[in-house]
Amino acid sequence: MEKNSGKRAEKSKPRLKPINRQQLVMRAMDIEQLVAEDHEVRAVWEFVGCLDLSQYYEDIEVREGEAGRPAMDPRLMISLWIYAYSKGVSSAREVCRLCESDPAYQWLTGMEGVNYHTLSDFRVEHKEGLDELFTEVLGLLSAEGLITLERVMHDGTKIKACASSDTFRREGQVRAHLEASRQQVAEMGDPRATEEISPRVAKARQRAVQEKRERLEKALEELEKVRALRSSQEEKKEARVSLSDPEARIMKQPDGGYAPSYNVQISTDAKEKVIMGIGVSQSGSDYEELVPAVDRIESQMGEDPAQVVVDGGFTSRENILAMSERGIDLIGNRGIGVAQSAGQMKRRGVDPSFYPNAFDYDVVSDSFRCPAGKILRPDGEEKRPGRINYRYRGCATDCQGCAFREKCCPQNETKGRTIVRGVDAPEVSAFIARMETDEAKKIYRERGEVAEFPNAWIKEKIGLRQFRLRGLIKVGMEVLWAALTYNIKQWIRLLRRPQWA
Repeated sequence: MEKNSGKRAEKSKPRLKPINRQQLVMRAMDIEQLVAEDHEVRAVWEFVGCLDLSQYYEDIEVREGEAGRPAMDPRLMISLWIYAYSKGVSSAREVCRLCESDPAYQWLTGMEGVNYHTLSDFRVEHKEGLDELFTEVLGLLSAEGLITLERVMHDGTKIKACASSDTFRREGQVRAHLEASRQQVAEMGDPRATEEISPRVAKARQRAVQEKRERLEKALEELEKVRALRSSQEEKKEARVSLSDPEARIMKQPDGGYAPSYNVQISTDAKEKVIMGIGVSQSGSDYEELVPAVDRIESQMGEDPAQVVVDGGFTSRENILAMSERGIDLIGNRGIGVAQSAGQMKRRGVDPSFYPNAFDYDVVSDSFRCPAGKILRPDGEEKRPGRINYRYRGCATDCQGCAFREKCCPQNETKGRTIVRGVDAPEVSAFIARMETDEAKKIYRERGEVAEFPNAWIKEKIGLRQFRLRGLIKVGMEVLWAALTYNIKQWIRLLRRPQWA
């Protein structure tokens, strides 16, 4: 036993193959073998190849037989961005890096590199071409039976802008920054005359200063728009805009906080949850966004949807009348004006026992009787879209001497209590009656599952919780890229993958 142990001790170290990561290796590579036959990137390339990209090709200045560097194929650029967005990548520099290392990107490019400036510029160019591309994709999905227009769920979501809350300034500070920018341009002179920097760096500096000056000039324009929405002079003086993204607005976030944001509006077909239309707004409210959303659907599909389902943020009498005029069945929240009325009573310090529903209306005498037994008589009317408000007022002497005045009208020191009786238009009354039916309630309960799905998908899968681009137009294009990616992903999920299986 001791003899065998000695033999093992006398053995030398095992010889292992070294790993040399510093060497350069040249080997043959079959690019087609980089990705499997059922890889998602092949489906993206196939789908984009079915689209009409003639407008993109017409904009290319370099032609066969002429001098100049060949341009990148628009089919490749579109496929790169769609595949990148589908993987949650929205940085042009990151896409450029992945083209050097990731097999899927290498398969798309054929192992060729793509400059990140080229990628970045392509994303924000060809706005009309991108709009037509989105419409054409909808046409292809409709031909496949994925879109019916029978029921469309519409919703809005806030996405943060590429700006910080700390960048918001008042007019005086904006003008000071603008003057400093102009002075900087004057002091720079011609950067190309300096031998210490290359022409490329000089051009980049000029572009940076020019873009900064344009943003500041745009900030002054946006400041006037913000002021136009303010009522008092004090509020107008306090108006502020962002120096980084002047077109962004402070909006309430789902977590209850506030941040510079844009209001993204998404219309989704209920059959297979395909995005039918997408838009971007500077408004923090959704009330005025429904009609433009339906206009977008009609423009892209050639007809209005048969039914539109919305939440309480879109349910207003104006929207009810607009949808009724277009022959669209609107399904939405039933509590029109109830929350607003209760909020007004609370702000005025009115006790719940003296809210309007505690007053009895007499049809014969056309008057109200308050809980204390006093009579309120007609005092005028006000016409609004979809509703006529008839005003009734109590006698000033009755109210001022009433023992319940502090509960009924604590802020009214000289006049009697006022009650408003609203009479809705027939279209509004029909909507309210429709929403009382079990069928309408069932449809409304399905709204969240359909309308919230693309919102969550775009934020979670694509990662679009904050824009990379600035300005209303560029932000709109970034959202359109995301929606385009989403729809192609649905095509892959519903049609392409079953074929592979």
